[in-house]
Amino acid sequence: MQASKCLELKVPADKMDSEAFESMAESIHALGIAEETDIDAELTVHIAWFDCGEDEQLTRENILKTVMQAGIASDHISLNTLEQQDWETAWQKDWHGMPIGQNLWVRPSFCDKSTEGRTDIVLDPGMAFGTGTHPTTQLCLEAVERICADTPPATLLDMGAGSGLLAIAALKLGTGSALAIDMEEESVEACAANATINGVTMDVLLDDTPPKQQFDLVVANILAAPLVWMAKELAPCVKDHLILSGLLIEHVDDVAAAYIAEGLHEVRRDTQGDWASVELKH
Repeated sequence: MQASKCLELKVPADKMDSEAFESMAESIHALGIAEETDIDAELTVHIAWFDCGEDEQLTRENILKTVMQAGIASDHISLNTLEQQDWETAWQKDWHGMPIGQNLWVRPSFCDKSTEGRTDIVLDPGMAFGTGTHPTTQLCLEAVERICADTPPATLLDMGAGSGLLAIAALKLGTGSALAIDMEEESVEACAANATINGVTMDVLLDDTPPKQQFDLVVANILAAPLVWMAKELAPCVKDHLILSGLLIEHVDDVAAAYIAEGLHEVRRDTQGDWASVELKH
């Protein structure tokens, strides 16, 4: 864990559903999230951890403001400072290996490999968002696995890469090369670190603009509005397949339309809960 201490946010699960909580936590750069249930009290809470930054009080105020803007009353919000040891213990207690798709296994380094022989992907917590727990990440991983099972792409672009999970999975499934781009410095660092942990090599770039070259497979698990904004720049990167996610179901039509207008055509949609992914091709 990079930070010597962090802020731990807790919100009752009956005040906000898990998808909304994770999206909110991601928007304010959470280091990670979890869910905790007190069986005796019959209470489940959402948990998110944040780097205190250079100004802990300012960070605290920003978190509280965002949570209250999401409709949570102040008396339902718990925000406490944890020292490094407490943070690491809390994280390891709540993060576990998980099966995704037909043959993937995503886990932190302190959890065991799959006993079923699944493709092992290791992510160390606390580096950046994108641990595989959110439905949109799972939808993307399943799409990457499906495409790679048919014909592994020679080149891949992961736009808004976060932890680098999608690019790492693709490389382990036979993709020839990958470029991961993110606008957050900590995400770029996480991509490089996680690639090393997994024994794969990929290029990593700090940027918020798609590159000029084309890729056989482009994946972008971001949010609806940024995906619409970058359609004119991202669509030309697509040589064959494009996977877009980070989308609430009601936003898929608008996002797909933006890329159809750039010459792509939709071939598939998948959903999980309130979330969706869309696949397009040339």
